[in-house]
Amino acid sequence: MREWLITNGIGGYAASTDIGGMNIRRYHGLLIAPLNPPSQRKLILSKVDESIEIHGVNYNLFTNSTSNMVTEGYTFLKEFEKEIIPIYKFNVLNTKIEKSICMLYGKNAVIVHYKIKNQDSKSKFKITPLINNRDFHSLTKEKTFSYTQKTDVDRVQISFNQEEECKINMCVKSSNYIEHDNDIFYNMFYKTEHDRGFDCFENHIVPGTFEIELEPNENKELTFVCSLEGKNGIDFDSILKVNGKKVIDNEYLRINHLIENSKLLKTKLSDESKQQAYKNLVRKYIIASDNFIVKRESTGLSTVIAGYPWFLDWGRDSLIAFEGILLMSNRIKEAEEVLLTYARSVRRGIVPNGFNEYDDMPLFNSADAALLLIAATGKYLKYTNNYSFVEEKIFDKLKRIITAYTDGTDLDGNDIYLDKKDYLISTGTPTTQNTWMDAQVNGKPVTPRNGKTVEINALWYNALCVMKDIAEHLNKRVLKIQYAYMATRCKMSFEKSFYNSTNEYLYDVLGDAKIRPNQLFALSLPNTVLDCSKETARASFVTCTKHLLNKYGMRTLSPEDKDFKPKYEGGPVERDGAYHQGTTWPWLLELYYDALKNLISAEKRTEYKLSLEQTLRRFKVNVADVFLEELVHGNTLGSICEVYDGLEPHDGKGAFAQAWSVAAVFKILLANDDYTQTSE
Repeated sequence: MREWLITNGIGGYAASTDIGGMNIRRYHGLLIAPLNPPSQRKLILSKVDESIEIHGVNYNLFTNSTSNMVTEGYTFLKEFEKEIIPIYKFNVLNTKIEKSICMLYGKNAVIVHYKIKNQDSKSKFKITPLINNRDFHSLTKEKTFSYTQKTDVDRVQISFNQEEECKINMCVKSSNYIEHDNDIFYNMFYKTEHDRGFDCFENHIVPGTFEIELEPNENKELTFVCSLEGKNGIDFDSILKVNGKKVIDNEYLRINHLIENSKLLKTKLSDESKQQAYKNLVRKYIIASDNFIVKRESTGLSTVIAGYPWFLDWGRDSLIAFEGILLMSNRIKEAEEVLLTYARSVRRGIVPNGFNEYDDMPLFNSADAALLLIAATGKYLKYTNNYSFVEEKIFDKLKRIITAYTDGTDLDGNDIYLDKKDYLISTGTPTTQNTWMDAQVNGKPVTPRNGKTVEINALWYNALCVMKDIAEHLNKRVLKIQYAYMATRCKMSFEKSFYNSTNEYLYDVLGDAKIRPNQLFALSLPNTVLDCSKETARASFVTCTKHLLNKYGMRTLSPEDKDFKPKYEGGPVERDGAYHQGTTWPWLLELYYDALKNLISAEKRTEYKLSLEQTLRRFKVNVADVFLEELVHGNTLGSICEVYDGLEPHDGKGAFAQAWSVAAVFKILLANDDYTQTSE
């Protein structure tokens, strides 16, 4: 069973499975709509259940799981495909039914478009929506629902307790809507929620059925439309004007425009078969990356959703995914807006790790997001050379970050300060989790990392170098000298402090000798705090390769460690306990890849350089083999999961589509290490 995802550009989405559209998560549905984009998300339309009546016999096409049965509509499913949109193809007694699902971009609305080729007798096609009105994190247990229906032949408006934002409009043009009385679907079973240790049963409203008469041998196209009323929706008077075929055509045109605008197809390869494979790869990349780029209504700017189904736009995740999601796809305007989003949110030198789902308030539990903002700015400049944008829009905020980290800032208990003895950054307290390894169990950190952490100081050094470069371009001589001095002092102290000469790798936190992948930050950033021409860098890389690298990413802890957890499974406590204790993360492959490239660039010995280049080629082949298969036959069609188990078979877990996973893998797959660029 595979999951699929489509999105609407404002934080809403539709997601389900390829098994007849059977929902297996509380987060599955055909319209999950943000009331305050991209937040305050609600499940509006769980699914639509279709049936067809032929010769007086009713055949159900839908598949649902309850406490004691699974309906078998999937037996009529002959084919399923998902590239841009999901398409189901059914066959019932020689009646062929094609069902396509597409969201209206920028709207809290979804269409289900049907192409029906009827057999040689009259039949009746029925479309039955299952609706809800709940926060998408919760479950509905009510056995009675308070709502009213306003009907008009082929359309209906559902109103919940007169809540203006929760009026649901539905229609099937030229159908006959039959209103149901107090019809409830009881105890829909969500297997994935059960496996995750959560409540897994839910009730839905079945307000009515749209019926359509089919003549013998008739070819007919129908569109079911579901939308919220009002802002970002479609009002009751306009819903019949929605043309399902045009909605789908527009979505294909939009994606094709993004592909063309990416300029990635200007890359020319040595033969036609390779060129076609590369073209297909670019197409997969643009479709996958586009899901995460949304508009935040509170700022009017673009932002990046960290992952589906449950994440919002997280500062750390968005900025780590920044290059792979935005810059590589040439979405420069959106990239600038993301930089502005986080620059404007800086408070006392700290960039928020995220925003609250319900009130949009920023959450500042992050010591690295501010440094990642500067790193993202450096990458933006590499792609655009637009120093004017940086100077006019964000440079003052970036300077405040450096000043705050230098002088010390304790917003929300982050306790960030520069140790003037060694020019290394210290952050956090024993009860504070402000690095990316932030899981807690019963209020206690699973991986306490307060003090001087390896990646914070690698990012700090890189930030100083980026700021030095910007100051130089802007003729800020005093600032350039200041940043250069601080960077030099930091680099001098780093190797002396962090290199564990006994075990030949870097401490994760000073005093903590666990083997973790965070040391790769010291080798992988554009400005490496560890000299990649030295044996210390090579030794760190070899240790990470030996203990942490697997097919799907980097483990978060060596399997030889007594605290290693091989599987990410069980209830919340068990999963949080394993999250950063051996679980594999695909996004860390980008660190490994960049570190390897930096080692190759720094290597002066011909024999060693050739060996590293061969390692790089093997690595890229493995990434291609694994993730091209994953995109087609893995957990989520066309996307990549948040995490995978630490040991084989490396099952996909966590969020079923994660921005930094997609960003890292496609950066590696599309890199021009073996390609020759030509201009058209």
